[in-house]
Amino acid sequence: MANWFVAAKKADFDAIAKKFDISPVLARLIRNRDVCGEEEIRKYLYGSIQDLYAPELLKGMDQAVSVIKSAIEAKRKIRVIGDYDIDGVCATYILVRSFQSLGADVDMAIPHRIKDGYGLNDHLIEQAAAEKVELIVTCDNGIAAADQIELAHRLGMQVIVTDHHEVPFTEENPGGERVYSMPPAEAVVDPKQPGETYPFSGICGAVVAWKLAWALGVDRELLNTLLEPAAFATIGDVMELKDENRIIVKEGLKRMSHTSHPGLRALIEVNKLDMRKIEAYHIGFVLGPCVNASGRLESAALSLKLWLEEDYKKAVPMAAELKNLNDSRKEMTEAGVRQAVKLLERKERDSFSSDKRDKVLILYLPDCHESLAGIIAGRIREKYHRPTIVLTDAEEGVKGSGRSIEGYDMFAHLSACKDLFEKFGGHKMAAGLSLVKENVAKLRQRLNENCSLTEDDFTPKVHIDIALPLSYVSEGFIQELELLAPFGTGNPKPVFAQKNVLLRSGRIFGKNRNVVKFDALDQENIAHTLVYFGDVEGMEKFLLEKYGADAGRLFSGGGVSLPLTITYYPNLNEYRGRREIEFVVTNYC
Repeated sequence: MANWFVAAKKADFDAIAKKFDISPVLARLIRNRDVCGEEEIRKYLYGSIQDLYAPELLKGMDQAVSVIKSAIEAKRKIRVIGDYDIDGVCATYILVRSFQSLGADVDMAIPHRIKDGYGLNDHLIEQAAAEKVELIVTCDNGIAAADQIELAHRLGMQVIVTDHHEVPFTEENPGGERVYSMPPAEAVVDPKQPGETYPFSGICGAVVAWKLAWALGVDRELLNTLLEPAAFATIGDVMELKDENRIIVKEGLKRMSHTSHPGLRALIEVNKLDMRKIEAYHIGFVLGPCVNASGRLESAALSLKLWLEEDYKKAVPMAAELKNLNDSRKEMTEAGVRQAVKLLERKERDSFSSDKRDKVLILYLPDCHESLAGIIAGRIREKYHRPTIVLTDAEEGVKGSGRSIEGYDMFAHLSACKDLFEKFGGHKMAAGLSLVKENVAKLRQRLNENCSLTEDDFTPKVHIDIALPLSYVSEGFIQELELLAPFGTGNPKPVFAQKNVLLRSGRIFGKNRNVVKFDALDQENIAHTLVYFGDVEGMEKFLLEKYGADAGRLFSGGGVSLPLTITYYPNLNEYRGRREIEFVVTNYC
């Protein structure tokens, strides 16, 4: 079970509430997200495009603009080279549309995940030279491509790097100063580069591209339209919804609710979503995975083609193909997760004792589709709450992806093992790598020998915002909570808690029996409806172990009173003209 913690951050909540005409509860929730000071609170609640940082604040932006403008004026051939995920596809689209609007001779290339691998490679550079490209502009990649950029220079091309990934570094000695390896491009625009003074480094590659479009003087109407793919990528690439990311996503979602973009409209339509009610969740878990699916299973060119399509009728079959690819991807992922769990359970049986279990999980699944390694690693990380790397056979050697937990900087730890890799990159919470098969066992050994995580780090933590009685919640309060949206990484939905809610009866339903509804009473004897989504079987098991036969009666007629302490989030459920407050249970004990 998880450890529960209630936030205890201090502030004058009554004064904040009065100043911004909100409830003291909302003021506490804002403070819990480390938003402090009047200006920051104002921007959090009511920030707009006018609050975004000027693109010229990014180091290297002036040089990038100068080189690109010169190339456009001289009618030099420009090629945008992106990446095969959501961020890379959206960033490529933003730059291509922007350059086209400025009269540039521009085309694009996105590497094939399996044939080319991530980012720039010699093949893409040589192909560009053969096709008379004179300027390459990267997006969502390039920061680790020093050798390829040197090759481009030898072949007579200029290169501008726009990226958001960590700059590669070496440490001269253990714990010593980091020496960063910057690529020798004509200009580098990356908010994580050494010497950067940009106020917020957490933007994605598509936002860096959007900022470049802004700095180039792209028409304001087009710039506002391109805010949609910038917001789409921010959510899809799991950026923290803080500072200007929050504004970009809020403004982007507002525009998506009445988007005129044919490809996006088609994608929303084939997934049977209501365009007027698109939220960050829908992009993160429905639409975004469709865009990612083509780069995982075939070529990201299909996703890019959808973004570039200007005819809605032509966009619909493209969107349908992406949805079908994503459905296939989901089935393959489930099979991979089952295989990974089986492998781990066998390893744990063989270890005999918990102190011999790996702290960093290295799972070699030779038959897994390499594009799914990161998703499977994320699922295993969630299940076991340990840093996880999933490796699989590739055309050359072994490739894989890792997902980390709070407190473990995966990129830094992989950097300490870089002599084992053919190629690697990433950041604190995720990474990609390739290596020869003989080094897999060495990687597992070294990562675990150098891991200082303790058992406490492996116990999931539930951070509760406020212990709030269910009876406090009203329709007005639920509407007020919308001021905190959009929700996502870095700005999670509030977590409320209530002790000893009395479960009176329960009903399990849903195609996969994964939803349960409870009739319940709070401590003031007021009736409420609770809803739980997810591992209903696990919840049944918990209740049976705790209450025995009474738990059985809970689901067969009721008439019991079983105390359950819960965390929750309130929703307003509207069905056939009837409105009812429901409490979505997120944790229980």
